[in-house]
Amino acid sequence: MRLSRLLVVVLLLLVVCAPKAFAEPYIAVKEGYKCVTCHVSPSGGGMRNVFGNVYARSLLPSHTIGAKNPKAFVWTGEMLKYLKVGGNVRGSERRTSIPGREDKSGWDLDRASLYVALEPVKGKLLLYADQEFGQGDHFNREAWVRWNFNQSFYARAGRIFLPFGLRIEDDTAFIRQIPGINFTTPDKGIEFGYENGPWSAQLAVSNGTAGGPELDSGKQISLFAVYVKPRWRVGGSLNFNNSDAGDRELYAVFAGVRTGPIAWLAEIDFVVDMGFPDGRRSQLATMLEGNWQLRKGLNLKLTLEHLDPDDTVEENQQNRSSAVFEFFPVQFTQLRLGIRYYDGIPQSPVQNRTESFLQLHIYF
Repeated sequence: MRLSRLLVVVLLLLVVCAPKAFAEPYIAVKEGYKCVTCHVSPSGGGMRNVFGNVYARSLLPSHTIGAKNPKAFVWTGEMLKYLKVGGNVRGSERRTSIPGREDKSGWDLDRASLYVALEPVKGKLLLYADQEFGQGDHFNREAWVRWNFNQSFYARAGRIFLPFGLRIEDDTAFIRQIPGINFTTPDKGIEFGYENGPWSAQLAVSNGTAGGPELDSGKQISLFAVYVKPRWRVGGSLNFNNSDAGDRELYAVFAGVRTGPIAWLAEIDFVVDMGFPDGRRSQLATMLEGNWQLRKGLNLKLTLEHLDPDDTVEENQQNRSSAVFEFFPVQFTQLRLGIRYYDGIPQSPVQNRTESFLQLHIYF
C-alpha cells in the first residue's frame, strides 16, 4: 500500500508538471465544459440533455439542415414536459490483419442504445434507463434514480457507470480495458455527487461484480474528482474492490488542455491485483491523445497508448497507435475512418495486428 500511494503521488506530479500531457473527452476540453453541461448523467456518457442536443445540432456539424429556417424543427430530446428520449446507433466495416493469418473483414452493428429519462419532480427527482440492443442481446447498461438535494449535491442509486478516469468512447483503449471500468461493465450501487463551480466529484459504493450477482460481502469503492477551467482541467480517480477472489486497487490521474485548434487528452492508470500465490501483480496503462479541429465538423484524432500488463515479467510491454478522421456532415450524424497499429511481443501475432474501420454513427 505504501508503494502504491507513493506511485500515485509521483504520477500526479508528472501529470501536473508536464505541459502537454493533459486529458479529458476532447469536445469538453475544446469548449471548456464539464460532463454535466451536455449529459444527463453528471459523470458523462449516455443521454444528452437539451443543451447537448442543441450543441450537436448547431455547433458540431459541418452543415446544419434548416439552420436558416426559423420554423425548422429543432430536436432537443424533450417529448413531453417531464419525458426525454435519445439514442445512439453505431455500425462499422472493420478489417483486421494479423501476421501469418488471413485477413478478416466484415460489417457489424457495434452498438444501438435507447435512452429514456422521466422527471416527475422537476429539478429534484429523475428516473433514467439506458438500454442497448443488437448483437442478438438486450443489455441494460444503466437504470438509476437520482435525487438532487440542492444545486450542488445529489445521490443516485441503481445500475450505474462507475466514476473512474476519462469517459472516452473507445472501450478497446488500454485505459478502459485494464481497469475493467467501461461502458460494458456498469455496476449496482449508490453514488453521491458534488457539482459546484469548477469542481465535479463522485463517490460510489457498489457490489464490485460488474453488474453480476453479489457473491460475497465485499464492496467496491470509487472516488472521482476533477477541477475544470475554460482552457484546462486536472483530476484523479481511486477505486478499491474488496473480493474473496482477490482485492484490486485502481489509481488514475488525468487532465486536459486546449492549445489553439488542438485539444490534448491523457491518462495514467495503475492497477494492483492481489490474491496471486506468489504475491501481487501490477499493471500500468497510459494514453496521450491530440484532437485537431481541421475545420468545423472535421476532427483528426491521433492517439498513443502504452501498456505494461505485468510488472513481474520483463519486456512484455505493448503499444497501440491510432489515427482517426471524424466527420460530422450534418446534425446528429458522424462518419469515422480510422486505423490502429498494435505493437507487442514478437511471439504473439495478435499483439502485432493492424485494424482499420469505417463507422457510421447516428445519435439523437
